[in-house]
Amino acid sequence: MNLLLKNATLLESQNPFHKQQVDIEITDGIISKIGKNLTKKEGFEVIEKENLHISQGWLDTSVVFGEPGFETTETIENGLKVAAKSGFTSVFLHSNTNPAIDNQAVIQFIKSKAQNSITNLHIVGCLTKNSEGTDLAELFDMKNAGVVAFGDYKKSMTNANLLKIAFQYVDNFNGILFVQPMNKDLKGKGFVNEGEVSTKLGLKGIPAMAEEIEIERNIALLAYTKGKLHIPSITTKKSVELIANAQAQGLEITCGVSVNNLVLTDEELVDFNSNTKIYPPLRTETDRKALIEGVLNNVISVFTSDHCPVNIEQKQLEYDLADYGSIGLESAFGALQTVLPTEVIVAKFTDAKSYFNIENNTIAEGNKAELTLFNPNEEWVFSKENILSFSKNSIMLGKKMKGKVYGIINNSNILLNE
Repeated sequence: MNLLLKNATLLESQNPFHKQQVDIEITDGIISKIGKNLTKKEGFEVIEKENLHISQGWLDTSVVFGEPGFETTETIENGLKVAAKSGFTSVFLHSNTNPAIDNQAVIQFIKSKAQNSITNLHIVGCLTKNSEGTDLAELFDMKNAGVVAFGDYKKSMTNANLLKIAFQYVDNFNGILFVQPMNKDLKGKGFVNEGEVSTKLGLKGIPAMAEEIEIERNIALLAYTKGKLHIPSITTKKSVELIANAQAQGLEITCGVSVNNLVLTDEELVDFNSNTKIYPPLRTETDRKALIEGVLNNVISVFTSDHCPVNIEQKQLEYDLADYGSIGLESAFGALQTVLPTEVIVAKFTDAKSYFNIENNTIAEGNKAELTLFNPNEEWVFSKENILSFSKNSIMLGKKMKGKVYGIINNSNILLNE
């Protein structure tokens, strides 16, 4: 693959060309030259786009594709294409599969499906067998098979002692635990944020403290064990404060936030559209603003699209019976651009790799070309025509977007949107 990117604004804060318009020559997948007014060589394809910007490739830390077991919602092959066209050169795949990702055999199957993909697939193995919360999974074996972390997708750990043991066990090989905080007793039968909106609509609510109490408990266990904890997605103002305090104490804790919770609030529930039923739920405007502040203060380390495909049969039900989840890869960048500066978004999507020991290919001569190409200024409305996933359950349908992704360059290949 030989390419010449022309007149691209480079966004990489430590790069001497940061915010400058440059040409980038790529030879056999390696950045061979960066400069101004580079001359096209024979055999090179020229890429020129309106208001072209480039950055290091982006990472999404929480996606599910369904395969194996639920291929009608999404396959690994199509999911990785969707990720690429949405700007992501790497994704963390979580276990929402049958069988669960709790052993080497399933891991090898998934890796085989992702071979030769332009997007790098990294696997978060189950923390407990079949994600049932009873016994620890084969953590060391899965680490040897190449997983990047361990977590039971969207599930809290009810058994505090088991979580304590897990922290201690994975510390032997520098493992990271993904634990979604939600106290099951306080959650009860709730499925949306408990507050003014849920009361008006007659929907059963999940109080904010169901998340916050669980975070407090998990931080206490983290302090006792000196382990490493990543909270995939937080939703409340107090959660930001609790994590900030834990980080100030020197604990190894990071957290993410869903694009949905940064952009939307529980006011979206008023028309009972089941695409707004996500987990953890949309919260209040006060919480949303606190999450934005947490991003700007670097308490929140990473963004996630929280891409969760759901078949139409599981969404076209009464609100309380519908499945949780929304696809999010295709709309992630455009939605974030409506609430945050471009540089902040790019930094969170790229710096995320350093938290999980993922190779970060900086934009420099001699380095592998792992790049995201985008236009941060284009305004548009997200519609069904913009959905690339098999499933169509998007919470962002009809929402105004700002900024479009052109595609990615990675693994000696290029994939651009038409």
